[in-house]
Amino acid sequence: MKKITLICSSLLLAASTAAFAVETHGKAALESANAAAKASDAKEIVKQASAALEHSLASAIVLKGASQKHMQSASNHLEEAINEGNLGHADQAKSHVNAAITEIQGANT
Repeated sequence: MKKITLICSSLLLAASTAAFAVETHGKAALESANAAAKASDAKEIVKQASAALEHSLASAIVLKGASQKHMQSASNHLEEAINEGNLGHADQAKSHVNAAITEIQGANT
């Protein structure tokens, strides 16, 4: 009986930790992406989009199904935003950031 209790409690702990990680990283990705969308120059967009990318990738590892696909798409858009920002193309970078925000919101619902 003790083994079953230990196994069940371990599974519950793992599940709650995964859910917490998704919520934390998803929220942080959205906050950083919103900051990137409000940034005025390409360097700041790159900085904020990089932070958002870090969190979106961490979240995508734990997510499943449609939410995972949304977060992977968000990560792709954030990578493009960083590439465009590094080239000094702030408008194109913001376009990708805005697409990433839509995807992150889709993953978080």
